Amino acid sequence: MKIQIKNWFDSGKPFVWLNAGAVSVSVVMVVGLIALIAVRGLGHFWPANVAVFDYYSAPDDSPIHLMGEFVDEEKVSRSRAGNPDYEGATIQRNLIKTGNRDISGLDFRWILDAGIKNESFPEDAMIVERREWGNLYGFLVSMDLDGKQFTAGDDLWQKFQQTITDNNEIFDEIRHIEKDLIGGINYEMERLRLKQRGLELREEATLEKIKALDDQRNVLQQEYNSYTGELERLYGILNGSSFIARTAAGKEVKVDFAKIVRAYQPNAMNVFGKMSFYVEKLWEFLSDDPREANTEGGIFPAIFGTVLMVMIMAVMVTPFGVIAAVYLREYATQGPTTRLIRIAVNNLAGVPSVVYGVFGLGFFVYFLGGSIDQLLFPESLPAPTFGTPGLLWASLTLAILTVPVVIVATEEGLSRVPRAIREGSLALGATKAETMWRTVLPMTASAMITGLILAVARAAGEVAPLMLVGVVKLAPSLGLDGNAPFLHLDRKFMHLGFHIYDVGFQSPNVEAARPLVYATAFLLVVLIIILNLTAIRIRNSLREKYRAAEQS
Repeated sequence: MKIQIKNWFDSGKPFVWLNAGAVSVSVVMVVGLIALIAVRGLGHFWPANVAVFDYYSAPDDSPIHLMGEFVDEEKVSRSRAGNPDYEGATIQRNLIKTGNRDISGLDFRWILDAGIKNESFPEDAMIVERREWGNLYGFLVSMDLDGKQFTAGDDLWQKFQQTITDNNEIFDEIRHIEKDLIGGINYEMERLRLKQRGLELREEATLEKIKALDDQRNVLQQEYNSYTGELERLYGILNGSSFIARTAAGKEVKVDFAKIVRAYQPNAMNVFGKMSFYVEKLWEFLSDDPREANTEGGIFPAIFGTVLMVMIMAVMVTPFGVIAAVYLREYATQGPTTRLIRIAVNNLAGVPSVVYGVFGLGFFVYFLGGSIDQLLFPESLPAPTFGTPGLLWASLTLAILTVPVVIVATEEGLSRVPRAIREGSLALGATKAETMWRTVLPMTASAMITGLILAVARAAGEVAPLMLVGVVKLAPSLGLDGNAPFLHLDRKFMHLGFHIYDVGFQSPNVEAARPLVYATAFLLVVLIIILNLTAIRIRNSLREKYRAAEQS
């Protein structure tokens, strides 16, 4: 028996099973973690029913009339609950989202389950999402549309929803005029100012050139005046309507329609209505701008900034990493110096990422960016153009951070190319450069893409260096837009990783931010998976292409 066990261990099968078990456990843990993040994050967008109830903080106290959504529950000791008046060693308490922060000062509160009485779910209970002050919970009482009153007997809810839709269309038009049209005019006006300043610095500001610039300014000013007139008209329409809502405590509140995003009655929705609402909220999360200190609205600027930064970083890191690997493997003399360089490259992969951020701030931003401003943008000084954190420096910093990965992966790919292929190419008359470019590098393409995959996965999730070289809480404009030169590498940008940090640790409203942290984290994981799958697809296609070429 002992001999059989010894032979079994000597065969290596136990270690194979242990490795398989470890891999299986790791996969289950990763899938479970992603599932937990997805449930906690994506469940936030489902429209929960709204409860109306009386709450007794103590059995003999007067009731408080509350209205809200049940968000979470937990069992705590009576001492921790702070109320010894209810019986039992442990007491269940519920986290209720009551909204109405401008009225009560709180939009989340913990209440004891034993103190909830007369609970009901009326179908006319509504939730109003506002652009400021969070959600409003209450009952619709009346509407005022340009001085005309509407009450409950006038198909009030249908008119209410139609008014919100009309006002949102006007609000979108206002935002388009302010952000795109007027923003474009302001951008062109600033370019004309800098152009004139440059002419003055070069002592080339002739009357003809100044007059040409003034003519362009006059045209832009006329467009600006027409847009401001249209804005005044639209704001007049938008601010001409309001409604009155009654809270659970009986207080009536007047709210302007200009502050409303949407309103809905979740208790009156069926399953299909809730599914439609869920898709609408999810799309808003992916496509809209954030609001309410990033705890409401969407995260599109962060998605766009993350993808754009990763793409620029990939364009920068791949050629540099490949060239370095080719030199070390194919051209450098294999001696102590080359081995020392390889050791340094491997050690660079273990340097804390915040150190790269400090290096990027000192070298790229202050030294290189300041020099570029002195040479190319003197008319903008003392306001910096590239001498301040921005998209270019963030991409370069992450390129330096991830280049060791690309170098190591490319070197491994070069080492797998048989020497006979190089010698055969040289024997047929090709130069060493032609052999490298047309034969060796194409066969190493899959290894290069592997290095790029690892670089993208790491760069997309980095936060610490980006806090020093370009990422911000809220970017006023995207790095890519319709204004020439279209790609603005000097602009600051938003990033999903920093957005998670900001919402999770810097938000003044922790309970409102918590589900968005899960949702954003899940989206970041999905984004990294998509980028990796795209790179893997390219790698596999290249591998099959050159494998077929070798066989033929």
